[in-house]
Amino acid sequence: MRLEPSNQIAPKALKVWRIYGAFNSLFFILLSIGSIVLVVMTPVPLWVSIVTIVVTALLTYLFVLLLPAIRHRVWRYEVREYEIELKFGLLIIRRVLIPMVRVQHVDTKQGPILRHYDLSTVTISTAATTHEIPALDCETADQVRDYISQMARVTEEDV
Repeated sequence: MRLEPSNQIAPKALKVWRIYGAFNSLFFILLSIGSIVLVVMTPVPLWVSIVTIVVTALLTYLFVLLLPAIRHRVWRYEVREYEIELKFGLLIIRRVLIPMVRVQHVDTKQGPILRHYDLSTVTISTAATTHEIPALDCETADQVRDYISQMARVTEEDV
């Protein structure tokens, strides 16, 4: 049986994913504010606003605190000589094997929030799909990118 991937995402990824969760929660917060305005300005029952606020609080907790912590805990990756293995998911656990001979392009990317926390995402492209290793510290991301690029070239020459 194959061993589990051992490398984790950077600890700072938790902060970044919580910020993303806060941005996602803004929609529901605005919806709650709208429901309060609706209750004040029209004859809509008060319970509509209360339900909206409770749902918003639960979704905000889910997006900002719970899901980022779970995502950080379960995300694993391993870069080996002939393959890259990714493991992620909670209810549906995905284990992806990417053969080095299929790798066509490997890249790192940063948005403004990742850049602020000195993190990068490694993007691995094959002919059919694109895979990501999210939120690695920049130095590790560069090392992973360079190693995958080197191994993909070596494996291609062996074929």
